[in-house]
Amino acid sequence: MTLRKFMTSLAAGTAAIVAATGAHGASDSEITVAYFEQWPMPFLAAKAAGKYDEALGMKVNFRAFETGTAMSAAMASGDVQFSISQGVPPFVVAASGGQDIQVLDVAVSYSDNDNCVVSSALEIDKDSASELAGKKVAVPLGTAAHYGFLRQMDHFGVDLSSLEIVDMSPPDGAVALSQGDVDLACGYGGGLTSMKEHGNVLLTGAEKEDLGILVFDVTTAPAAYVAENGDIVAKFLSVTAAANAQWNANQSDEMLQVIAEQSGMDLDATKASISTMKFLSLEEQTSEKWLGGNAATFMKGVADVFVEAGSIDKALDSYEGAVNIAPLQAASKM
Repeated sequence: MTLRKFMTSLAAGTAAIVAATGAHGASDSEITVAYFEQWPMPFLAAKAAGKYDEALGMKVNFRAFETGTAMSAAMASGDVQFSISQGVPPFVVAASGGQDIQVLDVAVSYSDNDNCVVSSALEIDKDSASELAGKKVAVPLGTAAHYGFLRQMDHFGVDLSSLEIVDMSPPDGAVALSQGDVDLACGYGGGLTSMKEHGNVLLTGAEKEDLGILVFDVTTAPAAYVAENGDIVAKFLSVTAAANAQWNANQSDEMLQVIAEQSGMDLDATKASISTMKFLSLEEQTSEKWLGGNAATFMKGVADVFVEAGSIDKALDSYEGAVNIAPLQAASKM
């Protein structure tokens, strides 16, 4: 598949998401929340304990997704009211295409838990990354891993048009890498853990941050739903914040076990993945470094990269309107 062809495919998917936008399907008695399996986070312990149902006074259903683009589509159709840990790039793709959704919090920062792995058979590292030209790559398009891949290839001077790029979920990419069907695979969570068994990363998380490649996910929701349900949104965010605070304070074996069970991972894999994640306090999230200012600037940078790559037609002039910290500020007072 050529670069232009797979970028056109992604753009078409974005158009379908926007076209699906309609009335939101939440009721007064229940809502649905999108999340990722094999992505261990403290909110899963609150989910298991029924904390969301208790705080919101309604049934909170959790539905697993494989990609952030699918989350956008589900929010556009009204099937989902919140998406936990949606990647910034798929959010930006949807918002740039006209979908009216908002970032509500920083779900997780994970520079080391989203990366690209090159097959050990090639013996390629950061000093010889130019040798990737002409290779086959597995990338989950429209995700944080996709954006990181684009930025890394740009850093190493690898021409994207020289690569054979295949759209694969992280678990599928890990299998393809293990079987020698691809030379480089990008992903996150359990998929990335499996990839590392068959290769090496080109850049560490710290090295990526030095290049300005931030990796974080956000909690998102349709703007109309947020506007109409401010109290519910604030309560939802407060439950997540409490779970994050509990984890940051204790990181108990008991809580880890629940998170592992809820994420569908074994204990060792869960411990390895979550150890590279950072869960920010409410104060940090609303600071200038994050949602108080820099997040919107970062999204603009992501959008401009996608425009240049051909995955979206145009970027918004600003993404400040796509970030809403009011519910998070309200949550901090609960």
